[in-house]
Amino acid sequence: MSAEKSAEETLQRWREEEAKVRKSLGAAGVATREQLGERTGMDFLWGIYRGELPQAPIGTLMDFVPITAEPGLMIFQGTPGPQHYNPIGMVHGGYAATLLDSAVGCAVHTMLPAGKGYSTLELKINYIRALTDKTGPIRAEGRVIHVGGQTGIAEGRIIDAAGKLYAHATTTCLIFPL
Repeated sequence: MSAEKSAEETLQRWREEEAKVRKSLGAAGVATREQLGERTGMDFLWGIYRGELPQAPIGTLMDFVPITAEPGLMIFQGTPGPQHYNPIGMVHGGYAATLLDSAVGCAVHTMLPAGKGYSTLELKINYIRALTDKTGPIRAEGRVIHVGGQTGIAEGRIIDAAGKLYAHATTTCLIFPL
């Protein structure tokens, strides 16, 4: 199979997965401290997928959705468009930074027990190539490197359906009791 055909098949699968997730998500909002504290990180994220808990307002604002949540892994998908452009005609770096911060932070969140929360302490991003409205859907994949009692470390990358790398990041998150 050619690389072009494989990318087209991946793109079609990605669009189908995104449409399915969008149907299951609830309205945007913020979960209560009680809702967050009574669930493990995985249970919390699956509550969002099932529409039991509100989806993140930032995802609505920037038009990206969670695609996969597994222990140590989080994937978000979005399609950059002209509304994400900076004044020089490409997608603002903050779009990629937001996607990556969400993916790596939520990857850490998947590993947390009930009663624990997290916040980003540090986010380091390397931009490889520009995103435009012609890039098509992209995925930000976050993977845990280490989660301890006080900190969590994860890495992430943004790719398109052909597997082309656009940016990569690392994060350190502070873990704390709720």
